[in-house]
Amino acid sequence: MDSATDDRDDGRDETPNERADRNWDELMQELRVMQTGTQILTGFLLAVAFQQRFTDLDELQRDLYLVLVALAAIATILSLAPVGMHRALFGRRRKPELVRIAARIVRVDLVVIGVLTAGVTTLIVDFTVNRVAGLVTLVLSLFAVVVLWALLPKLVKERGAPQDAPPPAG
Repeated sequence: MDSATDDRDDGRDETPNERADRNWDELMQELRVMQTGTQILTGFLLAVAFQQRFTDLDELQRDLYLVLVALAAIATILSLAPVGMHRALFGRRRKPELVRIAARIVRVDLVVIGVLTAGVTTLIVDFTVNRVAGLVTLVLSLFAVVVLWALLPKLVKERGAPQDAPPPAG
């Protein structure tokens, strides 16, 4: 959500600082949801290495596992970056800039989390069923991420607001 482009004509009567504060709050809510999902996936991945059957993974599965652990670490770092930036810039009247940068970080983090989620699902199916089922799962998972996280919002945005819809609340 880039405050410079997404909210200009929404009919709200707010100052640039009020808009930045509202957009920051919305970004923090998004990050809370993303961080919870990332923590669950990371916890799962860390627990896998300590299971007896971990040694049954073949070389490709172990390599995928290591890539997924790296992606989980990257997702965690990305989701915490806006908080660290906020702490570093707190009280310096840089909130609009912080919101713009944090919104970009959130977009990148969503890509990482999408790939991570598809990868974890793929690893589980590959290990429990077979390689072909794992590859089908990978394709279907990535397709679902692209459709639901990229194409659907784009379609909604292109359609615009319905003419008879009430204006958004406060």
